[in-house]
Amino acid sequence: MRIVIVEDNKSVANGIAYVLRDEGHAVDLIFDGAAADEFLRDDGADVIILDFNLPHLSGIEVLKGLRARGDQRPVLMLTARTTLEDKLSGLNSGADDYLAKPFEMAELTARLQVLMRRAVAKPVPTHSVGPLTFDLAARQVVSTDGPLELPRREVAIFEALMMAQTRTLSKQALLDKIYGTGAEVDEQVVEVYVSRLRKRLKPFAIEIKVQRGLGYSMHYGGA
Repeated sequence: MRIVIVEDNKSVANGIAYVLRDEGHAVDLIFDGAAADEFLRDDGADVIILDFNLPHLSGIEVLKGLRARGDQRPVLMLTARTTLEDKLSGLNSGADDYLAKPFEMAELTARLQVLMRRAVAKPVPTHSVGPLTFDLAARQVVSTDGPLELPRREVAIFEALMMAQTRTLSKQALLDKIYGTGAEVDEQVVEVYVSRLRKRLKPFAIEIKVQRGLGYSMHYGGA
């Protein structure tokens, strides 16, 4: 899953991001309400963690903007405000869940799991390349013999390249898919993951091609 965290407390935001990335999710970090409003107009995140109090635009204003645009992605709202009135304000503005600070990470991740299941509960088109299909709900690569046992980072790369439909994706684009925008990770990490994934896909006649200086693309049967 790709998750956007909108939280102006950078230590809190980075702490959440660390846990979620360790679980294999891509995470985008935004520390400002106005920046979040702009970012969320054209991004590929599945779930949003949104703080109530933000500079320039409040979390409520960002949330109202989302819903006004018809964006129904699940939103978990965080806040230090604990009154019933504040909670109802968030929920009535379109939040799917509400978590008061301070909180335990175990509770946050449990609530996110519920929202993630909602995010994939709607029917989605089947995406495939050659004999392999990507199960969006289970986040698994499936062959005619059943699911392939792929590490989470390789699954993320497979999904990105498959959805690109033979178009070339840069190393940075793949890094953003794996870790989220702005993550401080060396681009050479992509080379390692791609090399491992390439070997796993070879028996299925699926090739990951490299264009030096440009990036990677996925092809079936020598296409």
